[in-house]
Parts: sequence; structure tokens; C-alpha cells
Amino acid sequence: MRRAALIAAALLLPLSAAQAADQQELAVYAGKPAPGWHVTRAGADGPDVILKGEAAGHPDALTLQWKDTWFAALRVEGGTPLDLRPYVSEGTLEFDIKVDELARGGIYFALRCGPECERKLPYVVQGRALQGQGWRHLAFALSCFARARDDFSHVTMPFGLYANGIGEVEVANIKFVRGGWPNAACPDYRTQAVTPEPLLHAWSIGPWEQRHAAKLEEVRKLRAAGRNPQVVFVGDSITEGWEKSGKPVWQEYYAKYDALALGFGGDHTENVLWRLEHGEVDGIAPKVAVLMIGTNNSGDREDVPEATAAGVKRIVEELRRRLPGTKVLLLAVFPREAKPDAFLRRLNGRVNQLIAGLADGRSVFFADINANLLNPDGSLSRDIMPDLLHPNEKGYAIWARSMEPILQRLMKE
Repeated sequence: MRRAALIAAALLLPLSAAQAADQQELAVYAGKPAPGWHVTRAGADGPDVILKGEAAGHPDALTLQWKDTWFAALRVEGGTPLDLRPYVSEGTLEFDIKVDELARGGIYFALRCGPECERKLPYVVQGRALQGQGWRHLAFALSCFARARDDFSHVTMPFGLYANGIGEVEVANIKFVRGGWPNAACPDYRTQAVTPEPLLHAWSIGPWEQRHAAKLEEVRKLRAAGRNPQVVFVGDSITEGWEKSGKPVWQEYYAKYDALALGFGGDHTENVLWRLEHGEVDGIAPKVAVLMIGTNNSGDREDVPEATAAGVKRIVEELRRRLPGTKVLLLAVFPREAKPDAFLRRLNGRVNQLIAGLADGRSVFFADINANLLNPDGSLSRDIMPDLLHPNEKGYAIWARSMEPILQRLMKE
């Protein structure tokens, strides 16, 4: 179908909250943004730009072209906030999409889900499959973006197209439909954190699997040399950092134990589960496994704390099953963002309250060293975590010193 015909089929309606309850369709972009709204182009390397007229791309569609970046976006925003509650239970977010280039890129669809909430839906593998296929119509159940405690009464960004890597994508006819019929699937957020799968971001496809293979080989070589890791660290990029900015501290504290760092950048709980199920701790018998995971569940997907905690619980169970003689030292998820009342800091705090209950004092132990990483007023300093998420060498030294008494006790028991 020609793009002009697709656009002509859409009905452009004002997007006031009062009208939302009565409309069967609510258009966001149909050749131009709905009245009062605008399209913003954002990127990692420059200021946001409000697009006007055909600067948004083809007259009938929005075009996003990006190259060698970790973040690029088109956002519809700026109008009177929408009340999307009538659409959440049985409605759909629908639009037409044309993927011109995505072999080395990834796309995500996003919308705001409350004053502090923004949720994005990955479409990396599926998007690559659409490359060169012309225009396609996608309809996602709005429940793909909604969680039980979300507030859709005041939506300030009803659509976002996010991207990374290299690519070019066009979108048109963006709308919400009451009683729509989804034709595109999304993960079940209630089970995603406990369902093992590889990490499928554009930047991770390939390197992530290669790192997994390298870790399997590292374990094989240790075993062949008759060496058994006495300590294993399991986690995400914060744990992977022991091999980078934390390496001098690692050499001082853990190299003598033939310690193994199983941290993978970007990992959520389900990605750690996949790695454990595919052999990363098989054939070894460490005295202690140090586990910290969950900040990407919060920061990348804004999972509800119960879902993240369920994923952590499954990892603990998997470690206990595969390493029955190993004590698990479960760490509280580290603080992130500068201020103690920041949204993601609070989200991780609720996760920590839940996972603390996984400790049994016999095989699983919980430790919260977060206070040692913070200033007296609860703020997080860039002197310890330059990006307010990942420790530098000073931060890793604090981690090691804070954990050392606990680790030594567990290794001697």
C-alpha cells in the first residue's frame, strides 16, 4: 500500500484528555503531529531538536536515521497530557513502519507511563527481520507497556522511537485504538525476569555470545590446570568492571583465590539465568558465589520490584542447584542516580527490601554495603561512580574493603 493511502486512512483528532474516553481511535501522528504536539529528535551527541514541517522527514512519515551511536530518538511530546486509561486494558498502540536499514542497529518503541515512568519495548531482532520488506502495520497491546501501578491518566509522551547502532527507519499513522487487535507480540512482564534468554540488544548480539564462550573456555583452562576458583562473582556490567577499572583491586583481593568474574554488561536476571543454564559454573566448586544483579531490570525496563526480586530468587536457586557446596553471598543492588529520592534509586531500594528475605543464614547470606558507597546525606558522588551507576577504581576498593570481613567468614565456615 502506498504511503499516501496509508496516511489518508488515518483520522487526525485533537488529543485532549477529556476526549480520550469517548474516542475509539486517538491519533498521535498522521502526516503531522496532532494539534498542540510536536516531534523531537534527540541524540547522544547533541541537544534535542524540535522538528517542524518536512524537517521531520517524508511529508507522510517520520524518518529516523542514525549512525554509530548508543542513543537516537524521535519523540511525540509537548501537547496536553493524555488520559490513556480507557485504552490500557483492551487497546492497542498502532503504527506503520518501514525498516530501510537495521542490520547493525536496534530499535525500541516507548511511551511515558506516569510522572516518573517511561517504558520501552525492544524490537531489535524483529525489526531486523523487517529490513527491506516495505511498509508494515504493527499493533501492540497497550498492556505491553503497562504495569499494575502505572498511572496512564497523564501521559506526556505517547510515542517514542529509540535506536542505537546504525540504521534508518520510517514510521507513520501512529494512533491508539480501543478494542484493537494486536498483531505483534511482546514479552510477558510477569515472567520475563525468570525466563532464561540471551541478551538481545543491538550492541550485544555477537559480543555477548562471544564473552559467554570465552568464560566457558576460561573455566575449562582452570580445570585443566587443576585450579578451582574459590570465589565467583556473578552479575552485570558492575561485576564485569572488576576486569576493567576494578582490575587493580581485583589483583589485590581476589586473584589469589583464582577468582572468576562472570559479569556481563547489560544483563538482566533472565540473561544471567541463561548463562548459568549453559554451563558457566559447571565443573567448579567455589567456596563463595557473590551475586549482585537487578539494576538493569530497573533501569532498562523499569520492572516492578516484585518481578526483579523473582528473577534474583531464581538465580539463587540455580546457583544452589549447580553449586550445592557453595555459599551464596547476595549483595544489595548498588545505589544509582545522585539523589536518594531519585526514581531508579527508590526502585532498586524496594528490590533490596524484597531480596533480603532470600537469606537463610546457612547457604544464602545477604549483605548491604550501599551506605559505604554514599555520602552522609545519602547522595552518590561521581568521585566513586563517575556515571552514577558504575564504580571507578575507588568505588571497587570500597566494595572490596566493605565485603572482606563477610567474605572471609564465609570462606572459613
